[in-house]
Amino acid sequence: MLRVSSHHLVYGSLRDYITGEELTDTDDERNRQQLARMMVEEKGYAKEDLEPRRFVETLFSSQFVRSTIELVVSLEGKRFMIIRYAPGSLVTRERPAIAAARVLEKEYQIPLAVVTNGRDAELLDTITGKVLATGMEAIPDYQQARELFPTLVFRERMEAKKRERELRILNAFDVEICCRRYRV
Repeated sequence: MLRVSSHHLVYGSLRDYITGEELTDTDDERNRQQLARMMVEEKGYAKEDLEPRRFVETLFSSQFVRSTIELVVSLEGKRFMIIRYAPGSLVTRERPAIAAARVLEKEYQIPLAVVTNGRDAELLDTITGKVLATGMEAIPDYQQARELFPTLVFRERMEAKKRERELRILNAFDVEICCRRYRV
């Protein structure tokens, strides 16, 4: 059954590739599931290395935002990379992905972030904010991650003031205003 929920077409439900959980079937969710499948079947990660749908909640200026991180990737029990999906331009997704990686964990900052629209991707260094590689092949496979892992810097949790700034960035970039109705 096809229905429209806000600005998304809803096709019914589907099963999450990683957890088996039942989810709402939308075009965006299909892309997220394809991304999870790619990480396991093509990139060689175990499902246990991937945590879907982590989030950061923020409230600034009466604006509550729940920022979702599609996948958090772990190696040797340590989260080292996040993957954020959204349709459209990647460059507009870079800064909030970096902010999310910097604040998601309580003990340390996650060193790598990926932004993808399902067709293209950028691998980002979350310390410098620089793009390390582009294209879907930029997402490190399991073997590449194992080689890269010893060189990664896991910075300590940010001091409160800097952390708040990153949370504000995440809040501002991830607020959804596309479906609001304004009176004139």
